[in-house]
Amino acid sequence: MTKYSPSPRPTFDRPTLISRVGVTRHVWGDAEAGEVNDWIYASTDKVHCLVFGVGPEGSYRHSSEFRTVFGADEYLHVLEGEMILIDPEHGNVVHVPTGHGASFGPNTWQHVYAHGGQPLRVLEMFAPPPSAGTSGAHARTRPYLEREDWKYQNDAALAGAETPSAFTVHDGRSALLRYEPGVLTGVELAAEHLTAGWIEISPGGISQQHAHGGDLVLFALTGKTFVRASHDDGEVVAELGPEDVMYVPDGSTYDIRNIGSETCRLVFGVAPTFLP
Repeated sequence: MTKYSPSPRPTFDRPTLISRVGVTRHVWGDAEAGEVNDWIYASTDKVHCLVFGVGPEGSYRHSSEFRTVFGADEYLHVLEGEMILIDPEHGNVVHVPTGHGASFGPNTWQHVYAHGGQPLRVLEMFAPPPSAGTSGAHARTRPYLEREDWKYQNDAALAGAETPSAFTVHDGRSALLRYEPGVLTGVELAAEHLTAGWIEISPGGISQQHAHGGDLVLFALTGKTFVRASHDDGEVVAELGPEDVMYVPDGSTYDIRNIGSETCRLVFGVAPTFLP
């Protein structure tokens, strides 16, 4: 039987470009829980950022060794495929297609299935991070959910009962928008430990200099993005292509600019607070 061990925790002390080519690889899970391929970009003392993936009709659930109930705010963004996200404790099920997101709070059991015959790849932001004891260590403090108690449907809702879901699905239309000429930011999650959403930059667009009250991760989806970040050690300028990440630590300022001919789209996460 595969024994649980903590996943790698790549961390950085200055603004850093993390390319998809050089990202840390990991495999999570066992035969009972299912095995998941992980691309771990950053796992600092404030934020955890990774991409996880399974093959067509693949999934992850949980086992006694690999438990999926964490003490963190989480934001998921589907990069490829269609995700079925399930809370097996209460039977809440949501469908999240490519380009959409989902979020939930601490102590929510989660199972994920790839739907529609395509591979599934999902960007995940997670805070407080595993280094704060919110992942495997936290899961072992929670009552264990036995397989015979898993629920994949919420029958109470059929009778009209009030059964609020732990999950919020984000399609971009309900985001809290922030605008500066050429740069549109949509905040989809503003939780206690994590703020997350997306940024669109028109060709030639340049953001103002920004600072946050925590660590920032910028995950590039489309376009050619320049990020200029200033920290105690000086200035770092990096170019991001699709699925590259820029990590900007607490105490830094930065701006973002579109140097190409197509709209740049990025997903961001800031932990613990968005405002400086």
